[in-house]
Amino acid sequence: MSSRTIMLYVAILIAAIFGPILFPSYVQQMAVLWVMVLMASTWDTLGGQTGYNSLGNITFFGAGMYISAVIQISMFYDVAEYTSAYGAIKPVFTESQYYTGLYLGIIGAGLGSVLLSLFFGTFMFGLRGPYFAIGTLGLAVAAGQLTGTFDYVGGGSGISMPFFPGDIEFRSLFFYAFCFGLAAVAHFVLRWMYSTQFGLAINAIRDDEDKAEAMGIPTLLHKQIGWAIAAFFMGCVGAVFGNMVGFIEPVEVAFPTATFGIFMVAMALLGGKGTLWGPVIGAVLFHVIKETTWTVLLGWQWVALGLILIVNIVYFQEGLMGWLQRKYPEFFGIVVDTSSREEKAES
Repeated sequence: MSSRTIMLYVAILIAAIFGPILFPSYVQQMAVLWVMVLMASTWDTLGGQTGYNSLGNITFFGAGMYISAVIQISMFYDVAEYTSAYGAIKPVFTESQYYTGLYLGIIGAGLGSVLLSLFFGTFMFGLRGPYFAIGTLGLAVAAGQLTGTFDYVGGGSGISMPFFPGDIEFRSLFFYAFCFGLAAVAHFVLRWMYSTQFGLAINAIRDDEDKAEAMGIPTLLHKQIGWAIAAFFMGCVGAVFGNMVGFIEPVEVAFPTATFGIFMVAMALLGGKGTLWGPVIGAVLFHVIKETTWTVLLGWQWVALGLILIVNIVYFQEGLMGWLQRKYPEFFGIVVDTSSREEKAES
């Protein structure tokens, strides 16, 4: 790791620590920023590094919410009674019960999402190209609709999560720290993965999957591992997000395909997919623009975001990182061989 990279990490850490102190009114928005960073980074594992554009990663986000909710509630109450529309019980969680349930719920959400990804991957990875993208999109939409029919988890009425036992100010900082921690862990795990043989293998699949398989690379295994890693972190952050907002609803909160499901793809494209830092940069820019337009443009924020996506996809397909690497290759340690150009010019 170069000194420049270390300085960048230190700067991000300082910004993450002092951000809530300097802007206490925007702690929740900053927490969502780290959720966006995690979403874009984990989507890029399959979409950018492997070349499989998934539109269904939001499935694991929602699954993590519900798995965590069931674990947190079932440890101390009957879930069916807790989610009863008539309020069959008045649940009260002690501080110890809340934190125990939360931590176990987050772990269970991550592991449960991994199992779901392995199950879905057995038949989803039989599809390629646009068929895979549409198939995963259908998976996400179906997950939200089906969950809304299960009365055990509240159905379309949703679930009110256990009430946080601490002060409201501490609550915001608590979940902010969780979101930042998960985003940081996900980033370093992906950084390590991309530097190993696994990173070379999934890049080979992206470039030409048939040739990669002919060379002896177990392509299905690598795709399943990549999706499982993304699912784990998406499930964990879904559990945290569900507790942070305090209420889970199947379509708009748990499985928001039309918003977060599209946002994670747009952020990776904006920053430059297939790179480590592209999704991070894209998430920061996209979230800042989204929050700004939401405040200033009121009902026109979706028009502004749509125009950004159109310009990005039509005229700026390489993303910000791709453009910077092409414009300033030396800054990124990329060596450009100009000898052939000079020989042609002399001849």
